[in-house]
Amino acid sequence: MTTTLIDRIGLLVRNVDDDGLPDELPDAAVVVEDGRIAWLGRAANAPAADERIHADGRCGIPGFVDSHTHLVFAGDRSAEFEARMAGRAYTAGGIRTTVAATRAATDERLLARATALVAEARRQGTTTVEIKSGYGLTVEDEARALRLAATLTPETTLLGAHVVPPEYADDPDAYVDLVVGPMLTACAPHARWIDVFCDRGAFTVAQAERILAAGRDAGLGLRLHAAQLAPSPAVRLGVELGAASVDHCTHLEPEDVDALAGSGTVATLLPGAEFSTRSPYPDARRLLDAGVTVALASDCNPGSSFTTSMPFCIAVAVRDMGMTPREALRAATSGGAAALQRDDIGVLRVGARADLVLLDAPSYIHLAYRPGVPLVHRVLTA
Repeated sequence: MTTTLIDRIGLLVRNVDDDGLPDELPDAAVVVEDGRIAWLGRAANAPAADERIHADGRCGIPGFVDSHTHLVFAGDRSAEFEARMAGRAYTAGGIRTTVAATRAATDERLLARATALVAEARRQGTTTVEIKSGYGLTVEDEARALRLAATLTPETTLLGAHVVPPEYADDPDAYVDLVVGPMLTACAPHARWIDVFCDRGAFTVAQAERILAAGRDAGLGLRLHAAQLAPSPAVRLGVELGAASVDHCTHLEPEDVDALAGSGTVATLLPGAEFSTRSPYPDARRLLDAGVTVALASDCNPGSSFTTSMPFCIAVAVRDMGMTPREALRAATSGGAAALQRDDIGVLRVGARADLVLLDAPSYIHLAYRPGVPLVHRVLTA
């Protein structure tokens, strides 16, 4: 079996501190075999390998783990963005525009768009991506979105409860019946997770609890959109139900922070959404100081955060959310892995997936120090 040595790494950031090696290891090297890290340590001690890649002093980091995206969609909402920049407030209702376009699109068109977005993310250092459904809102369209997403990632999420579709506007509980019944039955074989958008203009806390409980009974892990547009007890609901992640967390009450801090639920922050809607940013410092595990994700979607760039999210988190560059990098890598309940990604240690990004920079600090600059030199992935 072929082994590959990546040597002359100026600084290797590992997100690991329990194996006798520094978390930030200078003058490092990594040996990869069969898609896994077989050895890492000081470059001077590196074993022989069949192939060699010279990092030439570049910084090496784990591949980014983007644990919240909406990549299966059709259409364009740039006019909505332009209007919002002129002063129109963001609401969840614009999602219905994308629903209409997605329903009308062919499988080939949807897959081509999603594949292109995954490739775009990969060029910027993302090696693991979660993909939600949520722009079909019928049994057939949600199932096909998940089938398509599953060709691109194992981290697929049923988000049939994105918004109530127009045909159920007068009876949203009947739509919940559909989600927990025929839709869940059709979609569960193609999904690892279930999610609900529980916020103003979307689903109530009671509806969210019913949907998440049904998903859990069907064997799916739980995720939750909450407190993006206003404070909500949905954050505490997510913790109570054992959700892997509560996402957005823009408007948190003290009791929400306390609940998250005492749980295994990750708070996933999505700065692209605040950037693109001119909304207040979540207070990451408050969460970190309380001991909450924090993840950063892109929330890539056509309406409120049309970016695949995790480096952009890191830069915004450092500039506007109270995170240090090291905290932001950890949130974008091992934090995202925690949000997906994975321990084989987002870290660089023996046995982990060989997802390694080399930066055209001597340090990860440059991800925030040089915003907007394409610093990813090479992406190595299992």
